[in-house]
Amino acid sequence: MQILMEATAASGGNFPVAFVAVYVVGFIAAVGIGSIAWYNSKRPPGWEGKDRPDIVPKVSDSKDK
Repeated sequence: MQILMEATAASGGNFPVAFVAVYVVGFIAAVGIGSIAWYNSKRPPGWEGKDRPDIVPKVSDSKDK
C-alpha cells in the first residue's frame, strides 16, 4: 500500500489541462453559436426595430427566398 501512495505522490497529481481546455473551447463555441442563432431569430417584443450587429452573419431561411 505504501508503494502505491509513494507512486501517486511522485507523479505530482497534475491537473488535466487538456480536459479543462476542451470545456473552455466548448463553452466559447456554444456562446458564439448561440449568439448568432439568437440574433438571427425573431426579435422579442420591444426589439423588433433593432439592427443586427455587423459581426453577425445573415442566415437565410426558406421563407426568405
